[in-house]
Amino acid sequence: MSKDKKAIIEVQGAAITILSRDNVDYISLTDMLRAKDGDFFISDWLRNRNTVEFLGIWERLYNPDFNSGEFATIKSQVGLNSYKLSVKDWVEKTKAIGLRATAGRYGGTYAHPDIAFEFGMWISPEFKLYLVKEFRRLKEDENSRLSLAWNLNRTLSKLNYRIHTDAIKAHLIPAEITPEQTRITYASEADVLNIAMFGQTAKAWRDTHPKAAGNMRDEASVEQLLVLANLESLNAEFIHMGLAQGERLQKLNAIAIRQLRSLTSHIALRALGAAGTEGEA
Repeated sequence: MSKDKKAIIEVQGAAITILSRDNVDYISLTDMLRAKDGDFFISDWLRNRNTVEFLGIWERLYNPDFNSGEFATIKSQVGLNSYKLSVKDWVEKTKAIGLRATAGRYGGTYAHPDIAFEFGMWISPEFKLYLVKEFRRLKEDENSRLSLAWNLNRTLSKLNYRIHTDAIKAHLIPAEITPEQTRITYASEADVLNIAMFGQTAKAWRDTHPKAAGNMRDEASVEQLLVLANLESLNAEFIHMGLAQGERLQKLNAIAIRQLRSLTSHIALRALGAAGTEGEA
């Protein structure tokens, strides 16, 4: 099961927890309540007919498993003095995904940002605007760090590719051939790396991604680009050593698998360590 990643933003003096799982963010409504004066509860917000209608529309847009029949029943009763609706009941009855109640270290009620912003408006328009501003700042910071790491590894990959093509030119390109024959040789060797790393040729990837703006390397993760840069250097050395293409492909594929496992394992352990440190704080 995927682990939640935690971030904290401060909104008008209140620390708001954001959990992310599988690249989907959820903002703590429990933390947001601390910014509201008086004895208010999330159940009060859920008793509001406009709230339930908003939640139902959101779920219909983004949740194919949403139980519209149960939603209709809830909607017919919401607003009555005798009717109470908890987050747990809402999720269990309608199979909603926009709200979630969690236990444990980060226990509380969490909501998708769209819904959390709506909840923020219930607290106050000013609070909502500050919440949106801080959340956007967090996402911009995250994207900036990711972009820097991705661009660094893309640059390393391109530099290593120069070493790779020089090795091909020195050892695999015979004299007196046409430019077209040279191009075919380079493309063949590029696909040795593509197959070792991605399991398919560049053409096969383009055939299955006809609308993509770039190539498969443009769509690669930071970890894949780092390993690809290593493979380019290694393949250049294997070419200098006179290894046959098939033998090089097998070696490179085994190295790619081993290095990616090591990288992803290291990332998981680092995230676990960070979570442990937060727990001790």
